[in-house]
Amino acid sequence: MASQSYNAGNIQVLEGLEAVRLRPGMYIGTTSSRGLHHLLWEIVDNAIDEASNGFASEVMVTLHRDGSASVYDNGRGMPVDMHPTMGIPGVEVIFTVLHAGGKFNNENYAYSGGLHGVGASVVNALSRWLTVDVYRDWTHYRMAFTSLTDPATGKVEAGKPEGPLEVLGNTRKKGTLVRFLPDDTIFEDPSFHTEAVSRRLQELAYLNKGLKITFTDERIADPDARTRVFQYAGGISDYVRYLNAGKTPLREDLIWLEGRKDDILCQAAIQYTDGYSESLFSYVNNINTPEGGSHETGFKAAFTKCLNDYARRVGLLKDKDANLSGEDFREGLTCVLTTMVKNPQFEGQTKGRLGNSEVRPAVEAVISQQMTDWLDNLQHQETASAIVQKAIRAAQAREAARKARDTSRKASALEAAPLVGKLSSCTGRDYAMNEIFIVEGDSAGGSAKQGRDRRFQAILPLRGKPLNVEKKHLDQVLANEEFRSLITALGTGIGQTFSLSSLKYGKVIILSDADQDGAHIRAILLTFFFRYMRDLLNNGHVYIGMPPLYKVQKGQKVIYAYDDKELSKAVRSVGKGYTLQRYKGLGEMNPEQLWETTMDPSQRKLMRVSVEDAALADRLTTVLMGDKVEPRRDYITEHADFNRPDDFAPPESPAAPEGGA
Repeated sequence: MASQSYNAGNIQVLEGLEAVRLRPGMYIGTTSSRGLHHLLWEIVDNAIDEASNGFASEVMVTLHRDGSASVYDNGRGMPVDMHPTMGIPGVEVIFTVLHAGGKFNNENYAYSGGLHGVGASVVNALSRWLTVDVYRDWTHYRMAFTSLTDPATGKVEAGKPEGPLEVLGNTRKKGTLVRFLPDDTIFEDPSFHTEAVSRRLQELAYLNKGLKITFTDERIADPDARTRVFQYAGGISDYVRYLNAGKTPLREDLIWLEGRKDDILCQAAIQYTDGYSESLFSYVNNINTPEGGSHETGFKAAFTKCLNDYARRVGLLKDKDANLSGEDFREGLTCVLTTMVKNPQFEGQTKGRLGNSEVRPAVEAVISQQMTDWLDNLQHQETASAIVQKAIRAAQAREAARKARDTSRKASALEAAPLVGKLSSCTGRDYAMNEIFIVEGDSAGGSAKQGRDRRFQAILPLRGKPLNVEKKHLDQVLANEEFRSLITALGTGIGQTFSLSSLKYGKVIILSDADQDGAHIRAILLTFFFRYMRDLLNNGHVYIGMPPLYKVQKGQKVIYAYDDKELSKAVRSVGKGYTLQRYKGLGEMNPEQLWETTMDPSQRKLMRVSVEDAALADRLTTVLMGDKVEPRRDYITEHADFNRPDDFAPPESPAAPEGGA
């Protein structure tokens, strides 16, 4: 348990605050929307650390009408006494000195996500103003900071205190309230996104059992819709059930594993479904680790060994049978794995992978003991048997897929036959420059082949809709001609043979009509990439081409409009007497038009597809592409806009530029 004592002497100063404003990307990654939200997460993480270490029971996050955001926790309150070496209050140190915080040892925070100590000071440096209210020792303190521009030099004095720490009076309240206004001269769009904030706070509530998180967006007109409260008595068990809401459970009961070894805490909530995909989401100190790491490795090794040992013990695997693979046992698995580590070492700036070698044996020991106990419990025998039998079927399907790949490879069917008359490859050898367009229909494919730059652009037409791969085994996917062609064209292989290093094209561009059929094809292809080639998405190789919807022409002047908003602007630009063409599909464009509107890198618009939230993406893929009608209907009813505006009243969803989110 961390020490109850928390004062200015606990704050270790590693480095002074330097020119954060000059190079914000070094600290928050980007000045795009992602970087803006990173500011909020830094302050939220500080509040969550108070809660996860047992000092706070409630966190409140508010987006205010003036564009500012505030975060309150009812924890101990930041230190306000004088720092022993710097001679200023602890709260001032926290917000003005880079690498200053109470998290560099384990006396005040046993477990913490924000280990760098740059969070609060960077938020201050990149804000127009910031105020912090501290409620502790029955006293209300306040300190305000402002970023000011020197009129003589033009130099910005970032995050300077407006005055000394104030005492505002007595209070029964406890905790810390931080409110800040992001600097609109630094961020491309300084507006916080309601749903992005809501999703992250809901995730944190699941990860911190019983913690009450209240989210209020004062910008929402409807007062009844402004506030959302997230609180889950079941913690990650409730999270797993939420993720499986659109799936059919293999069994209703849920596997709960929990233990501690060498000051490393480990929890896992597991439920199997009748699906074929694996959904494993891991966290370290409340930080998502989408690239896995030593904690995931330990979990997988122990989980696989325990189930193989059980299968042999009860006779489901005979002596002559080979062990089942971890991939077999994880088919249909939905698992949330959380680990608390005192000094986590994350690989990469995004903290995507845990590198601590000592975590693997600790997690492996906890999972081995807990899983063995679970399997030995007589109440769990039916579920355990169902899991092993499902894994045996998965192994049989995997073997069938391997034989299908081998047979196709020997007959050159996978390598060549499906591509005859289909793929028009490019001549370039530089994979990073090469692009492949997956084009809907032969007519559009013909135009694309004629209009492309064959030096770096390849064309693969699709004949009809590909298979919806959600809830399909790999052998069924390989039996589909369209996907065999796509797999061969990309060169990466699939499943266990997938290798990103063999990718032939730096950009994989989905190009389909701007109608319902085109949207369905995009959804099917994205589902395929998400389930079977997720590294393409994680590494930013998948794009959606954005063909124009309209052509406005007056005399020799031609303007292409990609949505209703651009159409309205184009019409105002050319004035009266114009002709308007509404494209119903790519096939209506001649090669020259397709090149200049959709394929020319200097003029086109591409939307890069990324996985910001893997758990959310997994859940929505199941809801929208699975076989359950009711969750899909509920989602569409809640989120779809059935009251489309009239012409020239555009929807608020312009395409992101190439390289965008």
